[in-house]
Amino acid sequence: MDPRRIWRVALLLLVAGANLQAEERIRLLVQNSPLAGFRYHAGAALGRELRVGDALELAREPDNPHDANAIAVRWRGYKLGYVPRSENAALAWGLDRGTPLRARISALTEHPNPARRVRFEVFVE
Repeated sequence: MDPRRIWRVALLLLVAGANLQAEERIRLLVQNSPLAGFRYHAGAALGRELRVGDALELAREPDNPHDANAIAVRWRGYKLGYVPRSENAALAWGLDRGTPLRARISALTEHPNPARRVRFEVFVE
């Protein structure tokens, strides 16, 4: 699906919910992904401190030499990893246009494969 179409729908829902009280606001789940690169960044050292529901920051890295759509995932200022390359185009498009995206940890698992230890959700609010 075209990322622009997804964001048009998301923005329409945001406009529709703009006048609601904070507790009534619409939160649209945009993506639920595994965290890429967990073992190469601070995630490996911080793994035991992470909790489901913890807020995450999404930071664009347009000058990343490996991926022009790169989005770093940070927790309390520490880089945990990245949005997977295969799933970052729509989020990069939205972030580049100022779309208010929020992210949080959705699942933590003890797994031998580091790519399956942390999942996160991204919302438009």
